[in-house]
Order: sequence, then structure tokens, then C-alpha cells
Amino acid sequence: MPEGPEIRQSADAIARAITYQPVDEVFFAFEHLKIYESQLTGRIVTAVKPRGKALLTQFDNGLSIYSHNQLYGKWMIRKARQLPTTQRQLRLAIHTAKKSALLYSASDIEVLDDLEIAQHPFLSKLGPDVLDDDTPFETVAAQVQSPKFRRRRLAALLLDQQFLCGLGNYLRSEVLFMAGIHPLHRPCDCSEHQLTNLAQAAIALTRQSYETGGITNDLAIASELRSQGKKRWEYRHWVFYRDGRPCFRCGTTILKDTVSGRRCYYCPTCQSS
Repeated sequence: MPEGPEIRQSADAIARAITYQPVDEVFFAFEHLKIYESQLTGRIVTAVKPRGKALLTQFDNGLSIYSHNQLYGKWMIRKARQLPTTQRQLRLAIHTAKKSALLYSASDIEVLDDLEIAQHPFLSKLGPDVLDDDTPFETVAAQVQSPKFRRRRLAALLLDQQFLCGLGNYLRSEVLFMAGIHPLHRPCDCSEHQLTNLAQAAIALTRQSYETGGITNDLAIASELRSQGKKRWEYRHWVFYRDGRPCFRCGTTILKDTVSGRRCYYCPTCQSS
């Protein structure tokens, strides 16, 4: 599933392609949404905003298209009406005179007004967005230390969008490594210093991933390995997908575990239990 950085990159690409120009046509694959095609055609897209792992495509008549990629959804940008050759199913298309924004394979799509957005069962419960420039460190730090979450294992908690939104599977492993916290620890098992590190890492790594196209490793290490001809997966992350390989910091073999049904990677030395 795409995580916060990838969703924000999609939002940027969609915004560059279709904002502030008349929409020639909107297509919905789902029958119950087709009543909105005429309401959105001819309007202007004013903004494309990520909300954690979801997107809101906002129109100048007060309506917004809510979309969540889930596991298989994928946005594509093409020249106007030039659809790609793909086995994926087209679910949503927004056409302008020059570009088309196309959403394939996603099933979670709605059209909402402002009140419905405020009351939305997913959006209204999201925790602080660590990728949002308007989210200060103090807000994230307070959430990390909240009594509401203190007895939940962090490897599971970091996947909960009501805790911190925008994080997903690769980011949880990377954030825990940077904070020096074992995946099975709970906030109540951690020192105040560790929890501060956790809040800092959640913000810093998510924003670095957004700015670098998914690299969470130390950028100097990644650059050196890239210059040596290493493949992207070999230098992209500190620990994620690196089980059986040496830790970049201490040389200990990286381990893999399964937490909440998802792969979790960690260094048993840097993240001692």
C-alpha cells in the first residue's frame, strides 16, 4: 500500500496536471457516482490535498472527490485522453484540455461536501499528519506520549492512522530503528528521550522519503552505495527488506518478524529489547 510520501507525490503530480483549468469531463466507473459527473464537468479543480494515505481532489463548487488507493490503486497522468495500455480497471478519470488524471484499480472513491468531509468515518479520526508542514513537532510529541496509546505495541501502533497518519509498513520499521526502539515495545516501556526520538524520526524520515522518492537511509550512505553500483533496494532503507544483511550502524544481522500481519525489520543491537 502506498504510504504518506507516495500519496503526496501523487497529489503533487495530479495538481500540476489539472488544477486551475476547466475540467472537460469527469468519468466514474461506479454507477452510484455517475450522478456527479455532470456536477463536476466544467468546474475547476482548486487543490489536491493528501490526508494521510487518502486524497481529496477539491472543486470550485464545494465538492471534493475522496479516494484511497488501498493496496492496488494507482494514479497515472497522461496527455489528454491518451489512456495507457494496462490490465488495470479505470475507476476515475478527470480530463482537461491538456492532461488526464486517471485512477486505476481503487475501490474506495466518494464525492463529498465540506460537512461530509468533517464527519467522514476515516478522515475525521485521523491522527496528526507527520508529512503536513502545518503539523508542529509538539503535536506529534504529545500524541506519542498520550495515555490513550501508551500500552499498545509500537510496531502495531505505527500502522494505526488514528495515531499518526501517513505512516505505513516500511516507515514503521525505519522510524523504530532511528528511534532505537524494539518493535514490541510499548510507549510505556520507553524513556521520555526515546519517545522524543520517535516523534522526531516519524517527522524527519517521512519528509525525507517524500523529498527523495522513498529513501529513508542516511543520504551519504545511500549516495556512496549508489556510486558503487548497488541496486536501489540495497541502499534505500536502514533496515526494511534487509533481513540477513548487516546493520549499517553496528554490523549486526538485521532480523525480520511479523507484527499485525505485516513484515517488520529491526536491528537486535541498535533496538535492544
